[in-house]
Amino acid sequence: MSSIVGDLLDDGDEFDVAEEVVTQSLDEILLALIALRDDETHGTGLMEDMARIFDVQPSPGTVYPRLHDLEADGTLRRHDLVQTKQYSIDDDAVADRLIERAMYQHIAVGLFLGAARDAV
Repeated sequence: MSSIVGDLLDDGDEFDVAEEVVTQSLDEILLALIALRDDETHGTGLMEDMARIFDVQPSPGTVYPRLHDLEADGTLRRHDLVQTKQYSIDDDAVADRLIERAMYQHIAVGLFLGAARDAV
């Protein structure tokens, strides 16, 4: 994950993303973060990643229910460790489709807003 984040962020920079945008795509962001990590895919680590990358502090009450729902629908697999639970992608095709759909939706909105801004 550090290579992708390193490509996106310069030393210590972060994306300026509204928390609502992250919340709207929370499932897809969680899937992407889990796919990019080799370890420490527990809820706390994922929330720390979101804080570092997007400067957003999602609450455990927001993140853990989403992880549980993704596990319940078979997209994620939970690994119970001694004092924590870690997650991995269980259905690569579904995860890929969800991430791709969110990506295209955000691109479409960005293109629309860019065109509108040019018209102003």
